[in-house]
Amino acid sequence: MTTDAARDTILDLAGAPVIDGLRFRRPRGDDADWAAMAAVVSAANRHDGVPWMPSAANLREEIESSEGCDPAADMVVVELDGRVVGEAGVDRVMRGGIAVYETWGNLVPEVRRRGIGGALLGENLRRIDERGATEPSDQAWEARGFADDVQTGHVALLRSVRAEPIRYFFLMLRPTLDDIPETPLPDGLEIRPVTPDQHRAIWDAEAEAFRDHWQSREPTDAEFEMTFAREELDTSLWVVAWDGDEVAGVVQTWIWPHENAELGVQRGWLEHISVRRPWRRRGLGAAITAEALRRLRAAGMTSAMLGVDAENPTGALGLYERLGFAVHQRSTAFRVPVARP
Repeated sequence: MTTDAARDTILDLAGAPVIDGLRFRRPRGDDADWAAMAAVVSAANRHDGVPWMPSAANLREEIESSEGCDPAADMVVVELDGRVVGEAGVDRVMRGGIAVYETWGNLVPEVRRRGIGGALLGENLRRIDERGATEPSDQAWEARGFADDVQTGHVALLRSVRAEPIRYFFLMLRPTLDDIPETPLPDGLEIRPVTPDQHRAIWDAEAEAFRDHWQSREPTDAEFEMTFAREELDTSLWVVAWDGDEVAGVVQTWIWPHENAELGVQRGWLEHISVRRPWRRRGLGAAITAEALRRLRAAGMTSAMLGVDAENPTGALGLYERLGFAVHQRSTAFRVPVARP
């Protein structure tokens, strides 16, 4: 019988600490491996206070729908005495015409500060250099990392390789769903239930609206398919405002039962909030956001979260504060120096 260990692609990471039972490998791609990696992410985030607890299916969907990450070449799994204790990887996304290689990694708390995180970051940067060298000569590219302020170890690792902050973001929390303000829709607009034949129009309208945001990324067809195939999808929670046959604004509202169970909360996420240019500055953003909160309350939720660019050009930060959200955490996008061919 061939065991999983016999099939594994074992990696020799530069600078890795010498620890009995420690090894690095590529993901196996099976359900058990995805579950183990999701457990690592959740354990790391719970320790740091980051409110993202992906299920195995969620994590797999996110990574396998990405056209810029090949787990067999771009990801590393860390084992200690046969137990998965870490995972890391690299993803390539186009942002504002720049090929951005994003590095990430997670370790369970009990194996931190032993040199493993530095070895994983070094491997990610090696892979970024390797992939970046294949970019066309006229294609700008760079490496970036992203960390919440509460992830002090992650921030320290990025700073150890001379990463520099380039943008800040806020995670905002509305601790209750009481006292949601009345915010009428602008004249001539209406909110309609979402039907499957509208999915592409809604998706495309969001993509258009987000092009005005800082170095936004173009969503792919794979992400479209993944979004509308997710088990947690409930478009009755979504709020879509129409002006005749045109989508004017959208709130993608989601409830993640696995995450709520892990955190012991009843929370909904306003994952995407967008208003297209012709309908801005008319109160539409406030109206659809407030309606999303009411729908979460009707679904039994007691709090809500969203993320926002600290320098959002449409004034979103102030809008959310007026609707009862407050800054919960800050996160930073870092530019990481890389070798050039």
